[in-house]
Amino acid sequence: MKNKNTIISFLIILVVFVGIVWLAKPSEDKAEKNQNANNTASVSDSGTPTLEVAEKFYNFGEISMKQGKVKHEFKVKNTTDSPINIAKVYTSCMCTSATIAVGENKKGPFGMPGHGFVPKADMLIPAGAEAIITAEFDPNAHGPAGVGRIERAIYLEDDAGGQTVLNFEATVTP
Repeated sequence: MKNKNTIISFLIILVVFVGIVWLAKPSEDKAEKNQNANNTASVSDSGTPTLEVAEKFYNFGEISMKQGKVKHEFKVKNTTDSPINIAKVYTSCMCTSATIAVGENKKGPFGMPGHGFVPKADMLIPAGAEAIITAEFDPNAHGPAGVGRIERAIYLEDDAGGQTVLNFEATVTP
């Protein structure tokens, strides 16, 4: 009887474990979305490319906490025949902020949602025009525990449902 209960308990634990592993496995949709996020253009819900990014990834290399904040500019171009409104700009971490500029019009800084007020961007990029997204990273934001390799992202969302992701990395030293 005791052996039978042990076998049944083991089988129940095995089924629960296999179920958890199966549920945690990424679906095809998630993998496809992650691959689409690595494309150079933002794609709206209708599947139409909206923004072109010449450089969507930047490596700051090794940066020192002593030297303070670092910045990099990303250029984003509206390749459509219509203006595009960038409704939201936000970052993946509180150590990163972003500004957006189209000509002389500049808005920001924008930060991480949930960590202070993140204003709406509502920045219009005319057809064929270019916007400059300035990423600013503060290596001191995480204190002494923030040394080592970091990866951060800036997200641009337009009114048509398109999302453009700009990424950077760095190796932070004391």
